[in-house]
Amino acid sequence: AIRHFVECIENQEAIREQLDAAGLVAFVANGSILPRESGASERPLPPQKAVPFQSPPSLEVEVQLPNPIPAAGGGADSAASEPRQRLRGMGVPRGVTLIVGGGYHGKSTLLRALERGIHPHVPGDGREYVISAPLLAKIRAEDGRAVQQVDISPFIGNLPGKDQALDPRTFSSEDASGSTSQAASIVEAIEAGATGLLLDEDTCATNFMLRDGRMQALVAAADEPITPFVDRVRELFEDHAISTVLVMGGSGAFFEAADFVIALRNFEASEVTDAARAIAARHRSFRESDARSALTPPAPRIPDPTSLDPSRGRRAVRVDSYGLDRIRFGNSEIDLRGALQLVDPSQLRCIGLCLVRLRELALENERSVSEYLDALEAEFDRNGLEGLDEDGARGRHPGSLARPRRLEIAAALNRLRTLRLR
Repeated sequence: AIRHFVECIENQEAIREQLDAAGLVAFVANGSILPRESGASERPLPPQKAVPFQSPPSLEVEVQLPNPIPAAGGGADSAASEPRQRLRGMGVPRGVTLIVGGGYHGKSTLLRALERGIHPHVPGDGREYVISAPLLAKIRAEDGRAVQQVDISPFIGNLPGKDQALDPRTFSSEDASGSTSQAASIVEAIEAGATGLLLDEDTCATNFMLRDGRMQALVAAADEPITPFVDRVRELFEDHAISTVLVMGGSGAFFEAADFVIALRNFEASEVTDAARAIAARHRSFRESDARSALTPPAPRIPDPTSLDPSRGRRAVRVDSYGLDRIRFGNSEIDLRGALQLVDPSQLRCIGLCLVRLRELALENERSVSEYLDALEAEFDRNGLEGLDEDGARGRHPGSLARPRRLEIAAALNRLRTLRLR
């Protein structure tokens, strides 16, 4: 059992290493069981109730594995008669990919599998061989989140009012709206090194995603500060090599922008790119781009180390974590409900300690957020996680810590309400 577990993880990481060379952002093996037992469970739906995933022929690829997999199980095609070291499934190419279909046909289930595919899965999960590029970022609107000094001007123009805090080039808010929070999350993800974005229309701000021709005719461009995502999605890929996978069931506005369109019907996938393009050609949207300028990379932001205070009472460092939702950092609470790719409480505890270490680095040498993330990752690669707390520094096991991605460290930093940057 131990050998099978280790070999399964080795296979998953081997596939992950093949994605970039193959021009893919994700791989979904034929036979994978994507649905979960319920919305509150990560256990797979029993095989007799689930429809195993099967790739559309046009997107099917083959990957090489270092270890053989059993004929039935492990996300492999159960029709195989002997162990194999090659696995077939759907390759999700770099670029702009739409996942479309009717309600309850499996669109969000597929996206959630890709969202969780950044982590290895245990044997028997059903998604063992759903493998995503390591720096894919799930983005959603987060009404009420804190935003500090983020340049959201590529998406949000001049906002009404005279409050300088609403300057989109240095936007700050203690209570961001759906559209401004989503814009900030995208810019922050790019700053942290994201190579792709995952979005589901159900959790996005509608006015941030698109503006149709009728609304453009009624509301003049001069009165609308938002450049919708539909006008930036191609630019993100073509000029900045950032791919997008988007679930969209209620609008065809993204048909013209998509490189690939995957339709789900009764949980079965098919590629319908040509049909979507033909529909777009026949039924013009009569909308014009709202993009007013080119999308530029975010300017470096430099944290003020005095704004990263982990002390509480007599304790110089006091960091606590609560489930997958919150970190108590000194006297501040960090709300991470919008960081949807965290899967274990040990990651949150580690993130809290990462912020303490980031403060120490900031006191030593002034650098940008992305440079601090580089420095943290270099330390982890070199020394592991042992140096993050007192036990590890004294040669004892540091306890329950799991290494987070740089994207989640940045997400916590950006949601710290005391944070100040320039």
